[in-house]
Amino acid sequence: MTSTTDTTLYDQLGGAATVVRLVDAFYDNMDQLGPAQGIRAMHGSDLGPVRLILKTYLTEWLGGPSNYSATRGHPRLRMRHARFPIGPAERDAWMMCMNKALVDVVEDAALRELLQANFRNLADWMRNDPGNAHDARG
Repeated sequence: MTSTTDTTLYDQLGGAATVVRLVDAFYDNMDQLGPAQGIRAMHGSDLGPVRLILKTYLTEWLGGPSNYSATRGHPRLRMRHARFPIGPAERDAWMMCMNKALVDVVEDAALRELLQANFRNLADWMRNDPGNAHDARG
């Protein structure tokens, strides 16, 4: 993850309070946006536990306290999500929810664009569909 200054993206974003707002907006979008219903269905009826996990993960991913690794170990994101089919449609629905959350929460346009690019890379990495570019063998 690349930052625009010597401070972490977590600090630039505004720390814990902003991560909480971002994750809450993300999951609210997942609940409310029609095209996200496929990925919403992959979650339980109570989003509380996954909200907490994503808040903890993003805090660490953005350069904040490493509580995620301390409590859950290595993220192993693809392994943890392997039971869900994640292709271009799921990636795009996830990004739609995250992009809207970023627009709603992050005022700084340059920071928002940087975060969008980083999230786009992460979302694409999560794809586990046959023939995805990052799993292609030469």
